[in-house]
Amino acid sequence: MSPRTRKGRAATTRRPAARRRTRIPGRGRQRADDRLLGLLVVAAFAVALVVTVVNWLLAHWWILAVVGALAVLAGCGRLHHRRQEARWEAVRAQSLRYGLSQLDALHHARFEDAVRDLMRRDGCQDATRVGGGGDLGADVKATDPYGRRWVIQCKHRRNGLAGSAVGTPDLQVLNGTARQVHGADVAVIVTNGRVTAPAVTFAKQQRLHVVDRHTLGVWASGSRPLWELLRAVPPPRKPTALS
Repeated sequence: MSPRTRKGRAATTRRPAARRRTRIPGRGRQRADDRLLGLLVVAAFAVALVVTVVNWLLAHWWILAVVGALAVLAGCGRLHHRRQEARWEAVRAQSLRYGLSQLDALHHARFEDAVRDLMRRDGCQDATRVGGGGDLGADVKATDPYGRRWVIQCKHRRNGLAGSAVGTPDLQVLNGTARQVHGADVAVIVTNGRVTAPAVTFAKQQRLHVVDRHTLGVWASGSRPLWELLRAVPPPRKPTALS
């Protein structure tokens, strides 16, 4: 067989080249155009709606005037209500009184609330109860009108004088955290029960203040602030109208 014949047969046995798949160029562009058209339709509808509403309001301007007047009246009413509440709260705070029997009947957490409220009555507007787990010896914190920072630990005894006495260990906890941790100028322990003699001695040595049942009764049932009932309270931090 001649070389020419072999070349002819080889040429006839070759497979035809596979046809390439052609992509339709307009399909992706058509989708993008459809999305753009949809957005334009939505935007046009929104603009038309806004224009319609504005034109309607302009034609009925008195409705805007009525709504505005009602809003002003509502705001004034709310402001007046808040002022009235503040006035009544001030009156209530100034006349706040507790008897020892009332304090004895409280839960220990409500006893801390009562001490906080008494400090507010005395003019400590920022008085806050912080007692709870991990309070590090501070149940109530407050700043008096003279700028002094008070840290108070509360020891409630359900049985009053018949309950367990507040001892030196309780004062040691207060002494270790009141100034170093809480920045106290005045560190106080308040109880409706008894305080041991060694605890009173320790308090004097460490410049701590003890409010026992007798002092608590005078403070809670009267109108004198606590700093007028305690001895050796630090001087004011800042001059005030009360100085």
